[in-house]
Amino acid sequence: MEKTSRYAVLEKLKASADPAYREFHSRLLPGTDRILGVRTPVLRGIAKELVRQGWREYINQVSLVLSEGETAQTPLYYDERIIWALCICGGCKSWEEAAPFVQDFIPVIDNWAVCDIFCGSLKAAGKCREAAWEFLQEYLVSEKEYEIRFGLVMLLSHFADDEYADRALAAIDRIRHRGYYARMAAAWAVSVYYVKMPERTEAYLEKCRLDDWTYNKALQKITESNRVDKETKARIRAMKRR
Repeated sequence: MEKTSRYAVLEKLKASADPAYREFHSRLLPGTDRILGVRTPVLRGIAKELVRQGWREYINQVSLVLSEGETAQTPLYYDERIIWALCICGGCKSWEEAAPFVQDFIPVIDNWAVCDIFCGSLKAAGKCREAAWEFLQEYLVSEKEYEIRFGLVMLLSHFADDEYADRALAAIDRIRHRGYYARMAAAWAVSVYYVKMPERTEAYLEKCRLDDWTYNKALQKITESNRVDKETKARIRAMKRR
């Protein structure tokens, strides 16, 4: 059996599964089943091997599981989605190469962990940022919760700097989705921008149109940062909406 086949990889995943970690991780991902319980460093190692040996064939095989319809006998595991994501991130050396794979993978994202590992590892976006920025725009106005989260986590992962701050904060300010994971991503993004550009982000917070829950959650996440001093945290807490 070829090392890059889906079934060979799945056997390796099942052999590496940690029941205690599966139970712990399942609590962090309510509503997500089919978790084998393989730790992230192991998943990264398997993906790295696939990048060397034939990651495109692996992606073809796991994507067939979805296109042909999952069954109880042939489910697509959470751990396989992570490897799929990491193969794209490690295998594509440019944004031009990555974009079609990213577009195909976004509908596969069904929880915050898959989304966040994918976005944080997608280094190709930093090599051609304007093209990646344009690619993100449709997802930032999507009606689908994880498409919006994808766009927002990409912003905080690859566009949290002076060059993109104004455009990024304006995009965050337009988010109106009521989904928990979309709003949490918006709050997280604001907190990351605050840590990196406090004056600009605080000016944004003074006039932003975020809903009260997202706004207050952003303030909370700012005050949880070890990179914000006590005096600033006190001022941020005082900005809370009642």
